[in-house]
Amino acid sequence: MQLQAKWAYLFKPLPYPTRYGTKNLGKTAGILFSVLFTFLLLYKPFGVYEPELKFNYILICVLHALSPSLIVYTYFRLLNYVSERRGHPQQWSLFKEYCRLSLLLFLIGITSFLMRDLIYTNPDNWSLRYLWEEIRNCYLAGCLFYVALVRFYPEPRSVAKQTVPVHLSADLFITTQVKQDNFSLNPNNLLFAKAEGNYVMLTTMSNDKITTELKRISLRQLESQLSEYAFILRCHRAYLVNVLQVETVSGNSQGYTLTFKYPQDEVPVSRTQLNKFDELYEQFSALRGQVSQPSQI
Repeated sequence: MQLQAKWAYLFKPLPYPTRYGTKNLGKTAGILFSVLFTFLLLYKPFGVYEPELKFNYILICVLHALSPSLIVYTYFRLLNYVSERRGHPQQWSLFKEYCRLSLLLFLIGITSFLMRDLIYTNPDNWSLRYLWEEIRNCYLAGCLFYVALVRFYPEPRSVAKQTVPVHLSADLFITTQVKQDNFSLNPNNLLFAKAEGNYVMLTTMSNDKITTELKRISLRQLESQLSEYAFILRCHRAYLVNVLQVETVSGNSQGYTLTFKYPQDEVPVSRTQLNKFDELYEQFSALRGQVSQPSQI
């Protein structure tokens, strides 16, 4: 049973890691290059034999650090591009993470082998022995660098650790600038909120009944008072959305359009909020469809 639980954990849906997101790929590649270059320069690993070197060892360190960084950057850039073209968030799990890591280390090992003739004056550069050594060394060192890289990007905590209220059915008292306009709101019932000047149009659903109300409060003020509810996102300059209530997502890298179970309204997700929405949408995937049954969460 314990083995089954660990195996199931490998396939548990996870948010797409921010370190692989398009906007962070440059930083990821830069960190990887810096760590690799420093490691190679200081420790001269795996038996470097200087008489065989065709040029300065520092330049060789640059080449060996640059090639893995470019491979990682290119691989995830293409992966993100395909995902954006399809208009669907990237599905992720530890199993996929480790599979992609294995593939990347293999590609890096092959690249290191192909570079040997450029770097070394060894007549056996194209032998199977050196092919095996390059791939083996990449896997040995790659696991160490992977752990170091992950530490630079602490990912969002799991749903269980997020600041999500346990009793989702509880109302929240919302204060406005005018005391008599204060009101109660069940964040779980909120579908979305739309800015209307100094007012907000709230669309909520309770017992399959849709209600739309105009409230005297700015969207920024409402967002601040709902900040502890991790499933509510400022997805656009004019919209807040309850990720738990989203039924369908369509669009591409320029932006998404969200729809809900009953209303015909559509809510946009701006281009700058795509990565954040993708993370939350995947993170709360297990809760969607259960929002009307808080006791089961």
